[in-house]
Amino acid sequence: MSHIITRIQPAVERNWIKELAEAITDPSELLQMLEISPQGWESGFTARRLFSQRVPRSFVARMEKGNPHDPLLKQVLPIADEFNEVDGFSADPLEEQDNAVPGLLHKYHNRVLLIVKGGCAINCRYCFRRHFPYQDNKGSKRVWQGALDYIAAHAEIDEVILSGGDPLMAKDDELDWLISAIEQITHVKRLRIHSRLPVVIPARITSALTERLSHSRLNVVMVTHINHANEIDDELSDKLHALRQAGITLLNQSVLLKGVNDSADALVALSQRLFEAGVLPYYLHVLDKVQGAAHFLVSDDEARALMQDIIGQLSGYLVPRLTREVGGRASKTPLDLHLE
Repeated sequence: MSHIITRIQPAVERNWIKELAEAITDPSELLQMLEISPQGWESGFTARRLFSQRVPRSFVARMEKGNPHDPLLKQVLPIADEFNEVDGFSADPLEEQDNAVPGLLHKYHNRVLLIVKGGCAINCRYCFRRHFPYQDNKGSKRVWQGALDYIAAHAEIDEVILSGGDPLMAKDDELDWLISAIEQITHVKRLRIHSRLPVVIPARITSALTERLSHSRLNVVMVTHINHANEIDDELSDKLHALRQAGITLLNQSVLLKGVNDSADALVALSQRLFEAGVLPYYLHVLDKVQGAAHFLVSDDEARALMQDIIGQLSGYLVPRLTREVGGRASKTPLDLHLE
């Protein structure tokens, strides 16, 4: 008896680079797409001089039309508050801008952060690296090789974290080169990828990327950056499930943002939606005090009160760790320990 094998043609994947190029950079255009009048908002549009606007159309599609308080819109729309100079806020809140090796940060004993690319698919207004000197840390094979040489010379490093900017701004062939080089360093055991790009452009999770990660000798962890349940649509959920099926560990980190997710209901909904998409909540960061983002600040006391509330509503594995990062410290600081 013969068997006829029917080959299923793979679906044509959307071009993530084209979607990246079509991102919205004009605040007026963004508001008009959402059927919100720009009148009254214009004074804030000049904040683009401080930090440019970039919003992929797929992310805009998840915003509620006619709602100027949409939690996704608030994360990306330049506003006049960004010009406020607030005590305690700085251009380098995590003390990262004096790295000895270009493109590499060795802040923690056993792991390093490799700045793969300086750009992002989306410019979040609260970004703690909005003032980072990416011009001195440009992602290229030459810069990466210097970082790789450093990693190879430090046997205590067992984990490499790909960051940026956004590391997935690198093309699949570039990532293949970089991952292959990291795999040659025998004392490295884990590869962690921190990225918001798949969230705002799900098409970035290509079949080629998924396949490459699934065949790495390293234990691969992808940490998404999702702040609100509305960011997870069906397309993103499908992509995340594909990564999970490929053996990639999926975690999420969020930032606690005033007017975006600073309620127990929003945080509970986020954890539940993440788990439905195959992702475990990991960190809930309080705001890094970067210049231009003070209007997003939620106090430590408010943050702790929110955590007490959500602990009573969620299973323990759905509760992220409330934490802050302090420049110069060898680890993140859990807020429930009341450390300053």
